Amino acid sequence: MRSFRDDDANAREARGLGRAAPFRDKTAMTIPAPANALDDAHSATRAVTRLSVGVAVVLIALKAFALGASGSVSILASLADSALDLVASLGVFFAVRWAAAPADEDHRHGHGKGEALAAMMQAGLVFASALFIGWEAIQRILDPRPVTAGYWAVLVILISIAVTGWLVWMQGRAIKTSGSRAVEADRAHYAADLAANAVVLIGVISGAFLSAPGLDAAAGLVVAVWLFWGAYGMLKTAADHLVDKALPESDRLAMTTAVLSDPRISGVHQLRTRMAGSVVMIQMHVDLDPNLTLEAAHAIVVEAENRLLAGWPGADILIHPDPRGRAEPHGGAPTPTPTTAESASPSSPKSKKGPWA
Repeated sequence: MRSFRDDDANAREARGLGRAAPFRDKTAMTIPAPANALDDAHSATRAVTRLSVGVAVVLIALKAFALGASGSVSILASLADSALDLVASLGVFFAVRWAAAPADEDHRHGHGKGEALAAMMQAGLVFASALFIGWEAIQRILDPRPVTAGYWAVLVILISIAVTGWLVWMQGRAIKTSGSRAVEADRAHYAADLAANAVVLIGVISGAFLSAPGLDAAAGLVVAVWLFWGAYGMLKTAADHLVDKALPESDRLAMTTAVLSDPRISGVHQLRTRMAGSVVMIQMHVDLDPNLTLEAAHAIVVEAENRLLAGWPGADILIHPDPRGRAEPHGGAPTPTPTTAESASPSSPKSKKGPWA
């Protein structure tokens, strides 16, 4: 059954809500936010991924030099991590460009989940890095080796900390603009690197200046554990994205409240939310007066969409109007008791079970 929102696609596009062009057009796409906002977001992610790749290359070169000069297992651990950073950053580099591609006939919801796939790849690489570093650290604990050229090693790690900190700051700015999942995962990885580099610094100083090479190896082991934990977090976030985990309940309650702020809408049910890349996808059914004309119902739905867009800019929204009290179950999902304006209130005991239940 078609929603009223589909009956006037051209009018919606003129309002800037961006409905798709006819299906036969393979370049058709839904643009729920002004084009310039999406362009700015995509531009920010492209720029920061180029920066991420460049930083990874510089860090690999610096750490390779420091490893050759010092033989430190902590430096080896950091170098291995930077090498995987480069692979992961390249994955993100291509993923954000593919994810930003317009929706087409074969991908009507866009390509946003490509970012989650890149995040899963990152998590796998970090897991592998953690295992390698942990194994090498254990070997060095059992067979300690002296750390040489400590001054060079310390200098390289300090430069790495400064460069990585700058990159994390730049990535944070890009995430505020774009909400990119892939860049967020990349930032989490480099943020973990900051702490890992601090541990490496302690290990190198201990091995080179305190004659305690065992501490250098122990520092490498701490880095391995840190990376393993970070990889687990990235994997969980990416998996939630790929299996269409709903937005937090607070967001869903706020969406319901925004829609029900219009007294002409008496209920909301079958609310479904998910993320597609950095785009929020919102679907719901609303109860309207069955005596309304198609044009009047359409206007109410458009106003509800605009209220949602005010809180979730760029969201892709689909609202299906039902004639109150006359709609039979439809849409392939059970229809629970609609949420009303009263039950949507956070103070209401009924709000614990929303229209998504």
